[in-house]
Amino acid sequence: MFKLHEHGTIVRTEIIAGLTTFLTMVYIVFVNPQILSMPGINIKAVFVTTCLVAALGIGIMMGLVANLPVAVAPTIGLNAFFAFVVVGAMGYSWQVAMGAIFWGAQLVYFF
Repeated sequence: MFKLHEHGTIVRTEIIAGLTTFLTMVYIVFVNPQILSMPGINIKAVFVTTCLVAALGIGIMMGLVANLPVAVAPTIGLNAFFAFVVVGAMGYSWQVAMGAIFWGAQLVYFF
């Protein structure tokens, strides 16, 4: 399924690479809820959502569906911008800011 031999690799190498990537990126599961709870978002909801998006987006979509050895993670910089600038400094509620992100993402598909 993954054509390991064609790509010049073996199962052991891929397992070690996967574990290394996981250990490098797992910090986001703990840092993301801390940052996004500051504007008032439920920390437990952010934790669960971060775990689900990471598992589904990285593990299933990139690995099994796309068959690409690429790890994708939300950026802490954008989360900090959302929490500290848009909500904190500009004074918008987190609900309004999240709505702007949602509608902005929808525009990508239309244009």
